[in-house]
Amino acid sequence: MKINWGTAIVIAFVGFISFIMYFVISMSTDKKYDHDLVVEDYYGQELQFQTDIDHEENAKNLRTNIKWKKTNDGIVIQFPEDLDINNIEGKVFLYRPSNKQLDFETPISLSNHNLLIHDKRLLDGRWNIKIDWKYNTNSYLFKTEITY
Repeated sequence: MKINWGTAIVIAFVGFISFIMYFVISMSTDKKYDHDLVVEDYYGQELQFQTDIDHEENAKNLRTNIKWKKTNDGIVIQFPEDLDINNIEGKVFLYRPSNKQLDFETPISLSNHNLLIHDKRLLDGRWNIKIDWKYNTNSYLFKTEITY
């Protein structure tokens, strides 16, 4: 049987489309290639971006900003000494870029201007820390990346 050039072009197109569809379907169904967004509420957080910038500017205007250090017990977050700890409230978000199941948030409950995040909750590797806190009526934001 002889194949003319029109039939050959149709066979080539069908073969190419089948080849591409195989890879598209295998990439979308295989859990090994599961790609998530950085955060679930991406657009909602994008709308709050200017507010975050303003809160970071407020934090830069403080006499002393938040500091952190690694200890044997975990990470100790030190709030400014010149502020009354009873008026500080907010949350600490810890984000693990490599595994969203390890992300967690904890409310700020201070003892002597320090907040301890226990070692058992942290695995070795990169963490993004975001501290969204309020003192009296002013809101502040501290962000940093650490390797634990």
